[in-house]
Amino acid sequence: MIFPVGSLAPIGEGGTITQLVADMRRFQVLAFTVIVAGLLVGCDQLGIDTPEKVAQRKGAEAKAVGAACRHAMRAIEDCYLLNPKADKSAVFEGWREMDEYMRENKIEGVAPVVPRTGVPLKPPAKAAASDALPEDDVGVASGAKQGGGE
Repeated sequence: MIFPVGSLAPIGEGGTITQLVADMRRFQVLAFTVIVAGLLVGCDQLGIDTPEKVAQRKGAEAKAVGAACRHAMRAIEDCYLLNPKADKSAVFEGWREMDEYMRENKIEGVAPVVPRTGVPLKPPAKAAASDALPEDDVGVASGAKQGGGE
């Protein structure tokens, strides 16, 4: 005796073929739904990241970059220049936390072995020119008005 899904009557005892087909169709839809739901539950294991996870990961990476820059005795500005894609607030947070940790535990920084490449250096002539202004241009450089009566 064959019992169709959803009915108590066996085929041949009041059950019709159309009922059997309808019951089988419902069973297939239910089975498909269960399988798809099971696959969607495992999305985390497939490596599909949500935007929140991506943002968390990028923030953690930027924080680690900041901590590494502080440990390597790099200025925060150099760290920003070396890592332009990193979130500046997270880089600063990591740099600051590492600075506090190093001060509390009296840890000396490690001098970077790799030279700074790709960091645009400020031209020394420009910095020297602003430091060595002639005396008659000092008022202009400090923001004093020229012409007196305007």
